[in-house]
Amino acid sequence: MARISFFLRAITLSIGLCHSAEAQLCRLALVLALDVSGSVNPTEYAQQIDGLATALNHPDVRSLILFSADAPVSFAAFEWSSRNHQYIIQPWISLDGPGALDAAIARIGSHGRVRAGLKTAMGTALLFGASMLEQRAHCWQRTIDLSGDGKNNIGLSPADAYRHPIFDELTVNALVVTDPANTGQDGTSLSPEALRQYYQDEVIHGPRAFAMVADGYPDYASAMQRKLMRELALPVFGQIDD
Repeated sequence: MARISFFLRAITLSIGLCHSAEAQLCRLALVLALDVSGSVNPTEYAQQIDGLATALNHPDVRSLILFSADAPVSFAAFEWSSRNHQYIIQPWISLDGPGALDAAIARIGSHGRVRAGLKTAMGTALLFGASMLEQRAHCWQRTIDLSGDGKNNIGLSPADAYRHPIFDELTVNALVVTDPANTGQDGTSLSPEALRQYYQDEVIHGPRAFAMVADGYPDYASAMQRKLMRELALPVFGQIDD
């Protein structure tokens, strides 16, 4: 616990954490965490970035985001890989009108990959996202939305991270990017079913958390659209969807 607390203090300094005194209502604080580890090649990275921008711009998603300007969605996004790589793509922005949403979509769509490590430090990424959500403590719901195509393989595990009380009131949902070509029989890769089960058992967090599956990065935009609609609409309970 001491190690995690020290790490959170370091993150707090690095992203300029402060408790918000804003009076504006906020129905949901949503931070997206995008996997850019060594398993994600340049084409897949572009499909992920373009897919997120496309999903945010889908008419149904836009309608849900812009449903209430009086209690808007607060949105941020960052990419992550190894323990020393978390890069904020979109700082917190209140999506309180079409202009704000268009600005976020344009910023994400124009983002180019930042030099990243090869490892998958999932627990570290979750702690980084949780520290960002501390800036939005006034929001009614606070959610980390983590995308990934593999298991944690360095540093703190998700279970290690979740021992910290900072996660007590947070939800962690997941977008699992599977590779249909992986059979898992050679011992070097997880089959799609095994990867789905890992995220279901080890990664999602909270009573209403869920994981959704993208069948490879070409399916990322469609899967992200479905997931955003679920997060922005009715309460959900922990399960995994095909």
